[in-house]
Amino acid sequence: MLTHAQIWRGIDRLAERAGLSPSGLAREAGLDATTFNPSKRFASDGTKPRWPSTESLSKALFAARVSFDEFAGLATGREAGRAVPLIGLAQAGNAGFFDDAGFPAGSGWEQIYFPGVEDDQAYALEISGDSMRPVYRPGDRIVVAPHSQPRRGDRVVVKTRDGEVMAKELGRVTAETAELISLNDAYENRILAIRDMVWMARIVWASQ
Repeated sequence: MLTHAQIWRGIDRLAERAGLSPSGLAREAGLDATTFNPSKRFASDGTKPRWPSTESLSKALFAARVSFDEFAGLATGREAGRAVPLIGLAQAGNAGFFDDAGFPAGSGWEQIYFPGVEDDQAYALEISGDSMRPVYRPGDRIVVAPHSQPRRGDRVVVKTRDGEVMAKELGRVTAETAELISLNDAYENRILAIRDMVWMARIVWASQ
């Protein structure tokens, strides 16, 4: 049985895993933005615990694409984990770090530990620069799963044939083009021809 504290810790870690705040997770799940706020976790007198509804938790898990078993691991701190290779996002466009399918290759990768990563080809990128603020800031690390099929609304990493590597939100996709929505409003959205992309992979975790 999960305790009150574990349930709310699980929600906080679920939001972190999705690269969101608790209020951002609630909005992503189609809920009121305050649903998972700390002020909702106890009654007004500060003593009586309040629990999230089964419906709100179910919607949050669906939005984050996480099973209840994975959520239980997040809540209890017993989630599976392993070492994944890490390089800087600025390095990722250089030759030799990826094969043609977008899987890690070559030397020069560090190793870091991330929980809850099941893709055996997953890797981590360390953010640099301001182009992804306020979602990702310099020093944040994102975990990318090449085997996870991206869908509209997912955050993705894309490498172009020109060697550019970028993190964006995936918008509308057709047989010929993909819309890439900038995470920073100061940067324009991009529409790339499918033929101009070497690979695209979904971001499954963010450490902030």
